[in-house]
Amino acid sequence: MFTGLIQSLGTMKPLGGDSWQISFASQSSVVIMQDLAYGDSVAVDGVCLTVEKILNNGFIATASPETLRRTTLGEEETQQRYVNLEASLRVGGKVGGHFVMGHVDGVGQLVAAKQTASSWEMTFTAPNAIARYIVPKGSIAVNGVSLTIAAYEPELSQFTVAVIPLTYDETNLRDLVSGSWVNLEGDILGKYVEKFLSNGRQQGQTDVVTPAFLAEHGYL
Repeated sequence: MFTGLIQSLGTMKPLGGDSWQISFASQSSVVIMQDLAYGDSVAVDGVCLTVEKILNNGFIATASPETLRRTTLGEEETQQRYVNLEASLRVGGKVGGHFVMGHVDGVGQLVAAKQTASSWEMTFTAPNAIARYIVPKGSIAVNGVSLTIAAYEPELSQFTVAVIPLTYDETNLRDLVSGSWVNLEGDILGKYVEKFLSNGRQQGQTDVVTPAFLAEHGYL
């Protein structure tokens, strides 16, 4: 489990087979390296990979063909730019973003990026696998970066996020151009709600969560 707060940038290099070398490319990598251990999980552009060997300035991990097929890690564009890196959340650690599992739901594309007075507004396409979890002011992970959805246009299958300068400058969001592919992961809370509602419908229940239900349980 991760938080979507990127700790370092890195690069990916194929070693043959399913093995990849991930090398750190910024001084902030010490945050990850200081207690990195064999078997740890590291999110690489939002994809959870397992550390199989620790190097002086990085690590080696396996990315299966299925992982490469479902994410952007196998794309040539990804291998030519920096990737976002985050070590797994430790018990007692701060959760400054939202709970990110490292299990990508789908890939989208950058439509446009516009700089404003206080942030960058970035608009991405959202495939059906991720669109159902998108709600205004909800959370989404883009290349592993925890972001808040500012607007959603279902008719265009697009959503917009506001990226503060610090996040823009210290992640690979700055390197994206129109048409760039990104990994998307919806909020895990939305997935659980969807599952609970689905189970209720299968059991013949209707209006599983109603205003009366919420009031009865102290939510209203």
